[in-house]
Amino acid sequence: MRTTARTWIAALAASVALALAGCSAPAAFDRADASAGDRRIPSADRFDPGFIVSDDAFFDSAAMTEDEIQDFLESRDCRPADGVACLDEYVEDVDDVPAAGPRHCGRIAGQADMAASRIIAEVAEACGISPRTFLVLLQKEQSLLTRPTARGYERATGYGCPDTADCDARYFGFFNQVYRAGWQFRQYTAEPDRQFHVGRIDVPFNPDAACGASTVRIRNQATANLYNYTPYQPNDALIADPSDGDDCSAYGNLNFWRLWHRWFGDPQEERLPAYFPPCSRLVGGYPCPPAAPPAPDAPGAAPLPVS
Repeated sequence: MRTTARTWIAALAASVALALAGCSAPAAFDRADASAGDRRIPSADRFDPGFIVSDDAFFDSAAMTEDEIQDFLESRDCRPADGVACLDEYVEDVDDVPAAGPRHCGRIAGQADMAASRIIAEVAEACGISPRTFLVLLQKEQSLLTRPTARGYERATGYGCPDTADCDARYFGFFNQVYRAGWQFRQYTAEPDRQFHVGRIDVPFNPDAACGASTVRIRNQATANLYNYTPYQPNDALIADPSDGDDCSAYGNLNFWRLWHRWFGDPQEERLPAYFPPCSRLVGGYPCPPAAPPAPDAPGAAPLPVS
């Protein structure tokens, strides 16, 4: 399937004013999300609302190569509707996207017929977000890896689809949606003073305020990002029965945790032990800065040439 990417600068500026980028509450977890070789999901009572995914897992942009993403898409039990392609065959014309500024997403070079796997890899690298985060998000929001539809491609990551209004069609399109989700996660990280941040915060159970809220100790930036994107936690009824819940259940962030477990293992894991420097584990969402070259005549520096 082939579509054309949209213009960026004016629309991106407008999106800053969007209160909640992708806050629609996804539907119940679908057993069709499973494919051969997937992992067993732990009991939902192990879900920790304050630590859904580690920073290291969420921000590891090198977690999968483009080829590994393609292989993963091909491994899904995909049954498309509306005459659309599965993600492993989807391509889209992508325009150049300029760098978004310091501590933000880098430039993405445009390309005709860019494959979905390349789109995910390019946005992951440009925005410093794990490809696994995007794969889980695409399934959590639209079941796009297993049951893709034309509507699902338009609203791929749920960006610009608040619970209080219709989706904003300016943000429709697969690349548009993936890039804007990455941009938004990086924006939350670069400017973390938001409704949901590290610390003790009241998190609602549902868009309906009558369903209540409870205080959650949000322990890391990645978890804060997920709540800013989908601002609900699962209630007791959903934890007791993730296949059903009740009228106040919101599935989104529990589904994110369950999908990650099913596809990639424990989302709380880190690649390095805790005694390594925080930046080496992407704590706060940023890697360690590159080492500066030694000054001339400093210990370890190459000797200056003799004229």
